[in-house]
Amino acid sequence: MTRTYSKFNKHRPVISVILGGGQGTRLYPLTKMRSKPAVPIAGKYRLVDIPISNCLNSGMRRIYVLTQFNSASLNRHIKNTYNFDVFSSGFVDILAAEQTPESKNWYQGTADAVRQSLHHMENHRHDHVLILSGDQLYQMDYSRMLRQHDETDADLTVGTIPVRAEDATGFGIMKTDEEKEIANFVEKPKMEELEKWQSNMPEKFANEGRHYLASMGIYIFKKEALRELFEGMPDATDFGKEIIPKAINSDLNVRSYEFDGYWTDIGTIKSFFEANLELTSELPQFNFFDNEDFIYTRARMLPASKLSGTTFDHSVLAEGCIIEASRIERSVIGIRSRIGRGTSIEHSIIMGNDIFQSQEEIEEGTPEHPPMAIGQRCFISNAIIDKNVHIGNDVRIAGGDHLDDGDYGNYHVVDGIVIIPKEAVIPDGTKI
Repeated sequence: MTRTYSKFNKHRPVISVILGGGQGTRLYPLTKMRSKPAVPIAGKYRLVDIPISNCLNSGMRRIYVLTQFNSASLNRHIKNTYNFDVFSSGFVDILAAEQTPESKNWYQGTADAVRQSLHHMENHRHDHVLILSGDQLYQMDYSRMLRQHDETDADLTVGTIPVRAEDATGFGIMKTDEEKEIANFVEKPKMEELEKWQSNMPEKFANEGRHYLASMGIYIFKKEALRELFEGMPDATDFGKEIIPKAINSDLNVRSYEFDGYWTDIGTIKSFFEANLELTSELPQFNFFDNEDFIYTRARMLPASKLSGTTFDHSVLAEGCIIEASRIERSVIGIRSRIGRGTSIEHSIIMGNDIFQSQEEIEEGTPEHPPMAIGQRCFISNAIIDKNVHIGNDVRIAGGDHLDDGDYGNYHVVDGIVIIPKEAVIPDGTKI
């Protein structure tokens, strides 16, 4: 990224708003005890670290995170991670839903959440509002988007990404002209309607069959334009379904900013699972190994991980782990994980633990209530093991299409992926 934004920002101040989402039902049971932005990813991070890091790397240091469900762990993470020095005007603040004289309700949708939070933003000088999603994986320099927004004198700029026909039906699709002005918008078009929604794409994308511009859920509004839209649609609750179409069909100048990097929406269990496992590739599309564009998270004082007799292939290993497994393949192993001898893990996400158990606590474990770890001689495949789980010896967890989706008490199955929820106990010899 080019670091030119900070001077630009003195003239065009920006407030960044990260939408934490609602109850996160599509990520359940990972969201049973935490909000969606607090869900762990890549062994040591949280989902919210991605948009916050993109903001910081883009020179945007005034950030609000809007949330209302199970926000305690998110609050702790934000408080323990993003503390700026006293000489900086930067901040990362949580704005939870609150009752006010104007509204007694919780956030009713993305637009309603921002509308209810505008009075907090008025405490800081700004000309633009950058609105982001809290459940996407990508690296983006927002200053480039802001620069185009300013150069075109846009009232609203929508971040878009070229997609193929098979993906277009799951997104809001934009139709643009040669000046990148958005002329039309449709929410999740049907396959038989797609042909008329093609945009003139650069040869690079056209050759890949990416003829459609999908909304990324990333918006830059002029402050005045955002207020005008809210005042004209006082009952609107959603950006994608109501505010954006209204802006396009009005006299406002609405432009598309085309992003051509890696981007994926990880709002479902399947997409979350695939995005994590993609990080185990030799050259993953998302680059955590960057000397400039860091992905920030809580700095933990943990020891280096220790492996004993383990074949470790195409996997990610966080710090603080004690691994005695026989084989770990194509998996993500989170912080403080403890895995016993003879265990094999493949195509799985192990989120790890929040604390280390003492030797005495480990020795007190029983077959019915084993220690907080994965025991000996286990086999785990196509699974997500949430934090602080107790899995005994000789346990077999084999996810796949042969399993029916459902809630089975101490485990869930979603799209064939077995999910062991946070703090669950799986006794010795269990077979799933």
